Amino acid sequence: MTVLSIAYAALFYAATAILVVGVALKIRSYARTPAPLLIPTTPAPTTTVGVALRLTREVVFFESLFKGNKWTWLFGWMFHAALLLVLLRHVRYFQQPVWDVIVFIQPYGTYAGFAMVAGLAGLWARRFLVDRVRYISTPSDHLHLALLIAIGLSGLSMRFVNPTDIVAVKTFMLGLMRLDIQPLPTDPLLLLHLALVALLMIVFPISKLLHAPGLFFSPTRNQADTPREARHLAPWAAALDK
Repeated sequence: MTVLSIAYAALFYAATAILVVGVALKIRSYARTPAPLLIPTTPAPTTTVGVALRLTREVVFFESLFKGNKWTWLFGWMFHAALLLVLLRHVRYFQQPVWDVIVFIQPYGTYAGFAMVAGLAGLWARRFLVDRVRYISTPSDHLHLALLIAIGLSGLSMRFVNPTDIVAVKTFMLGLMRLDIQPLPTDPLLLLHLALVALLMIVFPISKLLHAPGLFFSPTRNQADTPREARHLAPWAAALDK
């Protein structure tokens, strides 16, 4: 057992705890935030089923972004779709045996890494080339994009430039799940990649990247357009109304 393996194990245990607890606290905060007004973005559905379908289109196809800006939609959807494949491909490091569906997507997940970096590059270029976007961009916006691109490039480099011992990496990850720390390869690219991933896990709950669960709590998306059919009251307002 090396000091390096213990250090990275401690890093990932801490990062996982921060990610899970941080996201849970944020979701609780979103759920507790009152929505005193009925403000769905029109044209809006008038039924619960319609709201569910609208949220599905937003999550899967980025419908409102497509209507707003086609280039931003293209790069954004490319990044998120590729990221999903990349994440699913990495599931194999936490399974033994590996599910057939995860085995099937391995080659697609590999090349999705290129699409992921390309989408991020397009989103980052937009923050420099579009005046109104450049004006509202903050240092954290650039740092988040730089972090994601660095993760993608370091991962691709391990696949196509300087391959690492993926069997040892899987043994290490399975050991983490079983609270049995195993030796971690000392390849610089692997160590950099894992450190960047851990950093992303740590900053995720306190960054703009948390828009994923936040979408489901947005009143403009999760409300039905029924102001004439029913009086809208937030739970705290309903209690006072009695």
